[in-house]
Amino acid sequence: MYKLLMTIRKEVKLLSRDLGGLAILFIMPVFLVIVVTLIQNNTYENITNHRVKLLVIDQDQDQVSQAIFEEVKALGSFELLTSLGGEPLTEERAAHAVLKGDYQLAIVIPKQLTQEIQHYIDTNVEEVLQLNEAGSHSEEKLNFTPKEVVLYFDPALQIAYKEGIKAAIDRIVTQTENKFIYSAFAAQLDLEPNSTLLNQQALFTFKEISPLDLHNEVKPNAVQHNVPAWSLFAIFFIIVPFAMNLVKEKNQGTKVRLYTVPTHMGIIWAGKIITYLVICLLQFYLILGVGKFVFPSLGLLPFTIGNQLFNLSVLTLCIGLSAISLGVVFGTVAQTQEQSSPFGATFVVILAAVSGVWVPTFAMPVFMQYVAQLSPMNWGLEGYYALLLRQGSLWEIRTEIILLLLFALVMISIALFYDKKKRSL
Repeated sequence: MYKLLMTIRKEVKLLSRDLGGLAILFIMPVFLVIVVTLIQNNTYENITNHRVKLLVIDQDQDQVSQAIFEEVKALGSFELLTSLGGEPLTEERAAHAVLKGDYQLAIVIPKQLTQEIQHYIDTNVEEVLQLNEAGSHSEEKLNFTPKEVVLYFDPALQIAYKEGIKAAIDRIVTQTENKFIYSAFAAQLDLEPNSTLLNQQALFTFKEISPLDLHNEVKPNAVQHNVPAWSLFAIFFIIVPFAMNLVKEKNQGTKVRLYTVPTHMGIIWAGKIITYLVICLLQFYLILGVGKFVFPSLGLLPFTIGNQLFNLSVLTLCIGLSAISLGVVFGTVAQTQEQSSPFGATFVVILAAVSGVWVPTFAMPVFMQYVAQLSPMNWGLEGYYALLLRQGSLWEIRTEIILLLLFALVMISIALFYDKKKRSL
């Protein structure tokens, strides 16, 4: 036990002299989780609360266009602009303004839209009523070319945001068409325009419920996603200082002296691993504290752990062990710090990119989704999500824990085998 404690003390001293490594382990992840969460939260608020300036070119100037714009105003998400610089808008000016990125959206209502739609609907309604009375109908079909409501989008606008706007406008146009159809039937049947028989009441509505809401558990939000994701990113960055210290021991001759000490090498490796596992836990607890106590002062929701602290700690230890095992490999294979440090940092960034830390795995191409499933960072991330967002248990994440432990075992075995082979030459 004494030898193990002395080994841990040695590792702590090495780390305390490496200010850059400590900054990577503690300061960088805190900075990242705060900045990324703030950006994502502000982006979400901009999308949901920001009123989009909508350039309007109304060439119809009649009932349909007026009905469309009334519905658009009722949404409260758009600010209608019919002029720029005190001059009426033209389609060319609107298209140019949107292309430059000054505005995100322009809509062009075509000429005589109301007249043609009204004529088409009246004719069809009249034919339906005649068919009901006579039992037959004319074979002649009214030729009608669908009118185009043109939308100009800023090329830099996100596709998801663009599709949402198109869906909203399409729904408004459909509601307007329905009003005209109801009005046409009312006119043919000599009903009052405000007759209760023709009320356009919604036949169904949507109610969004997370399954966790049924149990009053933690609701998913940007904070609940980012804190575990960037904790994971920070933990895997332990590869860099761990590998650098191993390389430093080789280059300074410390490693050779350690082999001559009358102590089993397992104790020396255990001291290294325990030291860095404790650091992984400290990193995780630090980011949890930031999420719980600092986020509310920044206008963000506090991070909620629930009763999962023990389970999260166990999972974090498994994740830390898999990260340390990669550090063992890099530190054993690399010959210089210039090799281990840049390669280790780059590898962590790539691993985060393919594991779902930056981009959700469901948004990746199918091939990359399979690649993500081979990543230890993805296993850890799925474990965190299962505990925090789905209120799972250790038994429910047993697969992720087993994979992380097996990965660590394989990596350490490879590193020790390579080291033994190099020393035997």
